[in-house]
Amino acid sequence: MEKLAALLQSAQRILVFTGAGISTDSGISDFRGPQGVWKQRQPVYLKQFMRSENARIEYWDQKLEAWPSFLAAKPNDAHLAVVNLERADKLLMVITQNIDGLHLRAGTSPKRLVELHGTNLWVECMRCHECTETESHMDFFQTTGEPPICSCGGFLKPATISFGQNLHQDELLRARQAALDCDFVISLGSTLSVYPAAMFPLVAARRGVPYIIVNRGTTDQDDNPSVTLRLEGDVTQIFPTAVSKALTMSSHTFRHD
Repeated sequence: MEKLAALLQSAQRILVFTGAGISTDSGISDFRGPQGVWKQRQPVYLKQFMRSENARIEYWDQKLEAWPSFLAAKPNDAHLAVVNLERADKLLMVITQNIDGLHLRAGTSPKRLVELHGTNLWVECMRCHECTETESHMDFFQTTGEPPICSCGGFLKPATISFGQNLHQDELLRARQAALDCDFVISLGSTLSVYPAAMFPLVAARRGVPYIIVNRGTTDQDDNPSVTLRLEGDVTQIFPTAVSKALTMSSHTFRHD
């Protein structure tokens, strides 16, 4: 903890990479952990969604089933610790694999946030790409059982990256640039098993900047020689405590100077 706090204190351009483990204490189910939801239901692929009414109904049914937990979820201490780093002018960027919108709801600035896999907070038209808030479309589907359709006639789906759907190139470019510009990178609550997302911490680490992994359970990069420090445990306890210590150390240093 002391080493992590010291590294955070000395860094000025911090890159935070987050996975499902940062949000489990907020009530969001883990995706790829031992009890991950990916094992519980078959995914609906984008081609199926675009070609089949039944696939669209199945997809919206899955989203509707999870919707109450997303509505009830609140940012936890780890999300708020990221915001504290930004307020201290130490945060370069957050790159998240999560689609729960909790970083944004915690107060992370959109310009400091890359949501690689999209977000459940918005629904996107597959034809005109207009984005609208999700709740009214969930209400429509729950009431009618019919997948919602845009005013342009295009199919609507939550603005998340489905299986078979390409990641947004502009978000990939923003993530890569942050990996090239940061002076410290930390991965929080990710198994680091999904690519290309998991490559971004390594892009930074291979430049020689400190690379820290905090996770409950093993990750695919635990044995990577670029890792500076590996902490096992609850992200929502370890990270906020370290950030608090780091910012306190910075404050004391400033007053001394």
